[in-house]
Amino acid sequence: MRSRYHLIIPLIFVSLLTTACQKKVSEYHDSFLAFGTIVNITLLDIDEKLAQASFRSIREDLQIMHRTWHVWEPGPLMRLNQLLETKSEFSAAPSVIELFHVAKDLSLKSQQLFNPAIGKLIALWGFHSHNQPKVAPSKQAILALLKQQPSMQDITIQGVRARSQNAAVKLDFGGVAKGFAIDRLLKELKYKGINNALIDMGGDLKVIGKHGKRAWKVAIRDPRKKDKLVASIELKDKEAAFTSGDYERYLRNKKNNDKHLHHIIDPRTGYPATGTQSVTVVHNNAATADAAATALFIAGPKQWIKTAKAMNIKYVLLIDTKGAIHISSAMSKRVKFEQERQIVEQAEL
Repeated sequence: MRSRYHLIIPLIFVSLLTTACQKKVSEYHDSFLAFGTIVNITLLDIDEKLAQASFRSIREDLQIMHRTWHVWEPGPLMRLNQLLETKSEFSAAPSVIELFHVAKDLSLKSQQLFNPAIGKLIALWGFHSHNQPKVAPSKQAILALLKQQPSMQDITIQGVRARSQNAAVKLDFGGVAKGFAIDRLLKELKYKGINNALIDMGGDLKVIGKHGKRAWKVAIRDPRKKDKLVASIELKDKEAAFTSGDYERYLRNKKNNDKHLHHIIDPRTGYPATGTQSVTVVHNNAATADAAATALFIAGPKQWIKTAKAMNIKYVLLIDTKGAIHISSAMSKRVKFEQERQIVEQAEL
C-alpha cells in the first residue's frame, strides 16, 4: 500500500500541482513540513488575523496527528502495533481508533486491495524508514508474511478495548491518514467561517469554495517526466484530488537487476503492484479518495473498473505502464489533456 511518512518529498515530485491564478488582496498562503511532505495552504476572502490564526492552528493540529499516526516513530500507533502483536486485549488511544474505523471500512469496500494491516510487509521492504531501501527482501520472507494473511478483520475494537487474533498484523495508515487529516482540517476552517480554501499535502489536496471567481484548478503530473503535465481539472466545492504513483519512493539498482521496485505493495502478492504508473481519483471525501487511489493503483488496468464501482468512485484517470490512459466517462468530461495520450479504455462507473 501507499505510505506517506517516508521522506520529505520536494515540490518537484508532487503528484498534483496547483496551477497559478491571479491573486486577490485577501489571499493568504502558508507552506511548511508535516506528515513527511510539504503542506501548502491557501485561504481566501478573510482578514489577515483570521488567516494567521488558522495557519497556526493547522500547523499544531498536523503536528499532533503526525505524532499520533506515525508508524515507526514513538507514539500511539507504535504502541498499538506493539500490543496487537501480543494478541491480548488492551486499551487503545481514541485518536487512533477513529482513524482505524474509517480505514477498516475503506479496506472492506476495496476488497482489501487497500489493506492497512500489512505494515510488517511494508517494513520488510524497507519503506518504514527515512532512508531509501537498497535491497529487496527475500522471497521466503515475503511468503512467510503472506501465509499469515494479515487483514483489518483480524482486529476487533469495542469502545477503547482492542485486540488482534493475528500477530502478523501491523497497522500502517499511510494510504488514508492524509485524506482523513485534510477532511478534518477543512471542516474546522468551515466552522471558523472560512468558505474558500485549499489544503495541499504533497500534491494530494482538497478544496472548499472557489479561487476567486473561478474554480480551483489543479494539474495531474506526468509520472515519467517530473516537469510535464498530463492533464488539468477544475475542482468543485468540497472535492478532493488524490494520486498514487510509482515514482514517489522506490528502489532501483544493480543488486535488484535494475528493476523499478516502488513502495505500493500489492497485499495479494507481497510485491510492488504492477501494470500502473499512476492513478488520480476525485471524490468529495478526501479519506476515500486517498484509499481509493491506492486500491485502484493495485487493481491496475485489468481490475480498476470493478474496484472503482465497489468503492463508489466516479472520477478516475489511470496511466498504465505503457503510458496509455484508462479513464471513467465522468472524468473524461472534466479533464483537459495537456499532452497527447492514447486513451485505450473509457468506462461508465
